[in-house]
Formats: sequence, C-alpha cells, structure tokens
Amino acid sequence: MAGAPKEDPTRALTDALEGADAGWEVVVLDGPEAGRRAPLNLSRPTILGSSPEATVPLPDSAVSRLHLELRVAEGRVRGRDLGSTNGCFLAGHRFQEVELGPGAVVRVGETHVQILVRGSQDALPPSKADRFGAFLGKSYAMRSVFAVLERAARSDATVLVTGETGTGKEVVAQALHQASGRREGPFVVVDCASLPASLVESELFGHVKGAFTGAHGDRQGAFRSADGGTLFLDELGELPVDLQTRLLRALETQTVKPVGGNAYVPVNVRVVAATHRDLEAQVRARRFRSDLYFRLAVIRVHLPPLRERREDIPLLARHFASQERAGRVQLGPEALARLMSHDWPGNVRELRNVIRQAAALSPEGLSLAAALQEGEGNAPAPDTFDAYYDLPFREARKAVMAAFEVAYAKHVVAEADGNVTEAAKRAGLHRNMVHRILAREDQADK
Repeated sequence: MAGAPKEDPTRALTDALEGADAGWEVVVLDGPEAGRRAPLNLSRPTILGSSPEATVPLPDSAVSRLHLELRVAEGRVRGRDLGSTNGCFLAGHRFQEVELGPGAVVRVGETHVQILVRGSQDALPPSKADRFGAFLGKSYAMRSVFAVLERAARSDATVLVTGETGTGKEVVAQALHQASGRREGPFVVVDCASLPASLVESELFGHVKGAFTGAHGDRQGAFRSADGGTLFLDELGELPVDLQTRLLRALETQTVKPVGGNAYVPVNVRVVAATHRDLEAQVRARRFRSDLYFRLAVIRVHLPPLRERREDIPLLARHFASQERAGRVQLGPEALARLMSHDWPGNVRELRNVIRQAAALSPEGLSLAAALQEGEGNAPAPDTFDAYYDLPFREARKAVMAAFEVAYAKHVVAEADGNVTEAAKRAGLHRNMVHRILAREDQADK
C-alpha cells in the first residue's frame, strides 16, 4: 500500500523471538513434582526454587527459595547458582556457573532436574531401587544404571560394561547373572589382561591334547565351562586383534572350536564384557574391530566414577563398615566428611579397602580418621605433619593420602614377595592401580 511504512525485518525477527521458547526444556525427575516440564525462554531466565514465585517451584526442604537460574544464550543453556544454601551439583561437582548440554542432570537440594531438547526422546526413567544385587547407590546416576540393568537382566543380549578401574564392573556382571534366567547356570570369569597372548585362545575356546607344547590333556575352555550360564570377559580391550575375529564368530554362531580341534562345538552362553578403555577410540585407531564392538555393545552400561556420585559415599561406607566386626570402624560426621572430600581415584574398590584397613588398624573401635592415621606406615606420623600445615587443606590431605597409598602398596607387594598380581589380589585392587601408585614414588625420586 502506497505510503505505508516499511517493516523493519530485524525488528520483526526480534518481536517473533521475544517470549518464544528456545527449543529447550527442563524436566523434574524426582520428588513431588516429578514429571513436571517447563520450556526455557530466550527473553528471560528460568528460576528453580522453593518459592511460589519461582518459574519452577520445587517443594524440597533442601532447596533455597531462589536456587538455580537457567538461561539460554546463543543456543546454549547456562546454569547459575543463585547463592543457594545447599548448592547445585553436576556429575557430583558443585558449581557456581556452568554450561549444560542436552541430557545434563543437575541436583538442586535433593531434587534432580534434566535439561532436554524439546521433542527429543526422554531417557529411561531411573529405577526406584537403591541397589541391584550387591551393587549399591541412591544417586540419580546409579539409579539410572539400575534401570538399564533391570531391563538387561530380562534378556540374553550381550552387555558391555565400561568404567574406570574399581567402579565395580565384575560386581555388575555377577548381579546381572543372578537376576537373569541363567542364575542356576555357571558364572565364569576370564581376565583378558592377565593372560599371556599365547594362552588366551586356549583359555576361551579350549584345546585338544597335543595341540601345542604343554597341552598334556584336553581343556574345554571358558565358553564351554559357561554353557547354560554367563561368561564375563573382563578387560576385553586387552584382547589381541587376531583373536577378535574368533570371538566375534563365537558370539554370532554360539559355537567354538578348540585349539587343535577339527569340529565346532555348540554352546549356550550369555556374554558380559567389561573394559576401562575407550573402545570407540580403539575402533577409530583400528586396534579393536568395529563389528565386534557393535556385537558386544547391544546393551551398554557405563559406571560413573565415585567422585561423580559422592552422595553414595556414606551409604557405601556404612555398608562396608557393617561387614567388619562391630565397633571396629566408627563413621561419625568427621570421618564421613573426610571420605566425602576425597576424590577416590581407585573408586569403590579403594573406599572398600580404606574401610577394611581402618578396621584392621582400630582394634578398640577408633574413629576412621584415627585408624587411617595409625595405618599410614611410612606416611607422615602425627608429629611430622608440620611439613603440610602451610598447604591449603585439600592439597595437604591429598599429599598425606598419597603418601599412605604408596606406603600401603609397598607393604602389600613386600608381603607378596614382590608379586604385584598377588599383592593386588590381597589388597582388593587392580594390579594396574598398584603399579600406578608405586610409579608415583619412582617419579618423585627422579
């Protein structure tokens, strides 16, 4: 129309975006408001808190009135703690401000919320249980793992369990077996990392008499030993590339041929594999067959490190303490605070070992802190802590604990006459962990 003002396209775009949702939403995962969804907005922040004036009110006594701010900018979601009393946590770490990707789960008080792209598929709801077999955890991260395991136990699909050393991969495999329809069958473990390359094939598939030097009789191998049950292949990432083809065939055909044999033997085995390595990276580097990886990872379970689920530490510590003689370990507030502040590089295995060590060193029911102090061996004695007093608390604690770990590793290795594998077994640690601890002293001496 003549004389009509021209529309400013920039202004029109701004008007269109003003107040529109940004393609993101926040979902409340637990508590009285579980299932509630709220779109994130481009023009204003979304506030989570216990106040009725919050964008997403959370009736949680551990949540501050204005607890967490979620703001969308440049296609990203940023979370900011609004000075809350109990903090905001992502993957077990408290934050003041952090960028949140799709699927990120944030804990505010005792409530978990998840950031999702609108229209995307929701993740599997977390289990309501705080344990799966002997595996314990009440954190959102572990209940999410339990949800997968509960469903995996109903099938015979292969399962790939990943996670750092000490996170409990074998415990998961055993729990899966016990929860499955194969519980009456055998549970067979093969540690691929501890076997010489020349013996892996025989260990897995068996051999016939005379197949090689030293084969004085027939051996049925792990697959046939696990017939009707579950075969757990620990540290599968260490399996030699030339044997991966044979393993793939065994999985696909459910048959094995012993070394030196002429015929394939049928087996009925459910395989659970585990590794601390990044198998996807191994595939890209052509050190692990992609077809074998996808055959194993029909169901994938990743176990988070203990430092990312610190809220489980008191539960686990009390459980391990209950397995010791009554009164040997006292888990008071000071002891639990010390446990919660540690990063646990050895994960649950390290925590269990610390509790056992404390029990062994506190015959009169000393506190955990006192028991650890008495058990530090070559670590600094109480009257030599002066060297650490000038350090910030966290650095001092880390230095003392590192010294204790070296002293403990040296002691168990000496008790095992220098046999690191045997020492690791006695200590309840993976031998790689023992090597890493001992390597710290070698590096310090250089």
